[in-house]
Amino acid sequence: MSSKRILIVAGEASGDLHGSSLVRAMMRKNPGLSFYGVGGGRMREAGVDLWADAGNMAVVGLTEVLSKLRVILSVMSRLKKSMRFQKPDLVILIDYPDFNLPLARSAKKNGIPVFYYISPQIWAWRRGRIKTLGRVVDRMAVILPFEEPLYRKSGVDASFVGHPLLDAVQVSSSRSETLRRLGLRDNVTTVALLPGSRKGEVTRLLPGMLKAVRLIAGKIQPVQFLLPLADTLDPAWMESRMQGVDVPEIRLVRGATYDAVAAADAAVVVSGTATLETALLGTPLVVIYKVSALSYLIGRMLISVDHIGLVNIVAGKTVAPELIQHQANPERIAAEVLAILGDADRRRIIKEELSQLREKLGRPGAARRAADMALSLLQRPRG
Repeated sequence: MSSKRILIVAGEASGDLHGSSLVRAMMRKNPGLSFYGVGGGRMREAGVDLWADAGNMAVVGLTEVLSKLRVILSVMSRLKKSMRFQKPDLVILIDYPDFNLPLARSAKKNGIPVFYYISPQIWAWRRGRIKTLGRVVDRMAVILPFEEPLYRKSGVDASFVGHPLLDAVQVSSSRSETLRRLGLRDNVTTVALLPGSRKGEVTRLLPGMLKAVRLIAGKIQPVQFLLPLADTLDPAWMESRMQGVDVPEIRLVRGATYDAVAAADAAVVVSGTATLETALLGTPLVVIYKVSALSYLIGRMLISVDHIGLVNIVAGKTVAPELIQHQANPERIAAEVLAILGDADRRRIIKEELSQLREKLGRPGAARRAADMALSLLQRPRG
């Protein structure tokens, strides 16, 4: 296969992770490929020429997008111009539908094939987007087992490739080794805090989590806390959010998220990909979610699923308690964590259910299978 130029866009921390794996898998099969687009540090390390950093564009909620609208529209305009004048051979879009679907329409208009990896969650809300996807996407790789029949029923060429986290979520050391490396004690109850990968959600959720830390520490002694830092967040910024708060020491963890979460006895996790990562590590968790009041009201009218946490959606039942909006307050967070920590039988049952969840996510090798699908589009004649 001759050298090809590919536009790839991932707008979230999880998309950056999965995008980097996809790029590497494609490069192993064709080292002559070149990539440009939007992503984060992992995609840059994989060889993508980043025209914009995903961390500057990531938002949660329908109203929160307004604060970054100028940046988002500027990046979109530049990418659309590149499709008109530089004509990439393929466009790869990873989740991030409100940004990526307009790009898909532009690519289709310019005769550029579109590969969508990690589909929008149309089964949860705005189901009407499936018609748009059918018109503008040439092939789609989905990562949840129930998505393939849903899309195929609507005429979308979708294939279940397994969940990429099955390859990504790996632990490199034992609990005792991890805690010792982090300067924590092995024989002490440990709670992990995962407030998100975007500044907006951290700003909303971290204060309540810190107050919950104080409540938990008031009930359990000794107890220790750790907070794995998302790659999209600046350590100094995160430290500034934690300064001056009257709570026990919280160990900020950089670059060892999976080891840290696996070493915890329980975790408080923002809704999103992190809930599945925590589940695959076997750590009992409490899922929290909070957006602006207007975003929540609009979302309530549009969302059509019983659960909000991916861990519960895939399981088809409540494995992890969910605290949404006003329920995500310090008292409720602390109460749910204490209930898990105080009941050994419940922890055992949760761990068994989390183990079963892994089996529902398919087989390892998602990036490799998705790469084969993407490369097949490069071999098609351009329309």
